[in-house]
Amino acid sequence: MLSRKNKLLLLKGLSLFSIIRGYNVLMITLAQYMASVYILAPDLPLRQIIFDPNLFVLVLASALVISGGYIINSFYDSEKDLINRPHKTMLDRLVNQRTKLSAYFVFNFLAVFFASYVSFRAVVFFSIYIFGIWLYSHRFKKIPFLGNMVSAILIIVPFFAILVYYRNFEPVIFVHAIFLFLIILAREVIKDMENIAGDLVQGYRTIPILYGVSFSKMIISILIGLTIIPALLLINKFDVGYMYIYFISCIFFLIGFLYLLWKAKGKEDYIRLHNILKFIIVLGVFSILLIDIDLVLNRIV
Repeated sequence: MLSRKNKLLLLKGLSLFSIIRGYNVLMITLAQYMASVYILAPDLPLRQIIFDPNLFVLVLASALVISGGYIINSFYDSEKDLINRPHKTMLDRLVNQRTKLSAYFVFNFLAVFFASYVSFRAVVFFSIYIFGIWLYSHRFKKIPFLGNMVSAILIIVPFFAILVYYRNFEPVIFVHAIFLFLIILAREVIKDMENIAGDLVQGYRTIPILYGVSFSKMIISILIGLTIIPALLLINKFDVGYMYIYFISCIFFLIGFLYLLWKAKGKEDYIRLHNILKFIIVLGVFSILLIDIDLVLNRIV
């Protein structure tokens, strides 16, 4: 049996894991390695990539900065989240605001410190990334359109660090990035529709609050429609191996998504739509393996 003190420490650990969205951080870390192995450096031996200390440091620094970003978001949005996500917020509040700030500075300091192992340019890159996340949380988040755009960009920035490291600037990579960016941007607008109650109380000027739900649905529909363009390009114009199955599936998922979007009437519906887009993103991470099945088998065997 755990003592009361150990139970409290365990709960606080779970609370911190919830605050930094540990599952999201782990998924981004996995996605960075998968992209490195099968997209950005497909000609390098698996061992050389997995055991590359510079890549490890870049991925670790990304994870620390992203974790810090979730912490500062939680710090600024604590009152809003109490309305929008009461159950999660009660768990998150086991870690007080002072501890959150301390963890935020420690994570960011460690990220920059580790980045210095790679190069001075890596230090500059992650310093700018940290500042960008803070600026988004402090100011941009409350600005309609701009806040959504900045949020989506900040999510894909860690992949840009790996892209620059391998110096692989093939067009197919940027088409992949556009597809991901549009999906994430649509998800950001959906999140605003979920959080109308808390945003309204806290004075946030989001798209649904300023222009209404119908206008927000129209914006999301346009983004989803644009998403189909890079999906079709990846199916017809580029060699993505068996990953074309994923993009074909996405088109059908997105058509169904649009149907559900225009039928949606309340928060529960918007959460369901949010989860559909999250599922598409997560499925995309594992679908990277489909780019070259033989390559996967050869590297494993």
